[in-house]
Amino acid sequence: MTLSIRNQLPGTVTAVTTGEAMASVKVRLNGGQEITAAITADAVRDLGLTEGSAVRALVKSTEVALATGPVEGISIRNQLVGSVTEVATGGAMGSVKVSVAGGELTAAITKDAVEDLGLGTGTSVVALIKATEIALAGA
Repeated sequence: MTLSIRNQLPGTVTAVTTGEAMASVKVRLNGGQEITAAITADAVRDLGLTEGSAVRALVKSTEVALATGPVEGISIRNQLVGSVTEVATGGAMGSVKVSVAGGELTAAITKDAVEDLGLGTGTSVVALIKATEIALAGA
C-alpha cells in the first residue's frame, strides 16, 4: 500500500491506556523522543497494540506546526526538537523539511509563517503535533 503521508516515524509502544471509545498510546521513537497518539480503542484492538509493539507514527505534513523553541502552557505534548534541512516556498504556502532524532518530518505551513519565524537551512525548531493528529500503523 502506498500512502501520501510522508511523515512516518518508527518506534515502539511503551504504554497503552484504553477507555470506552478512545485510547492513549505512548510511543518511544527510534531516535529516543516520546510521543503520544490518541486513537480509537477499536484501532488498538485491530492493530494488536501492546507494550513492545513496533509501530510507525503517521502525521500529515499539514498537521505539523513549527516553533523556534519549546512552547509551554499549551496542551500539545508532542514537541520534537530538530533542525531545518530544506525550505521551499510558493505564493502562499511553504514546505519545511526538519531533521529530528531518528527521522525526518515535513511541515506544510504558510509562507508568512516561514518568513515570520526566519526559517532557513540549519534553523533550530520544535515540531508541534497534537496527539489526535497522530495515526499508528504496524511496523
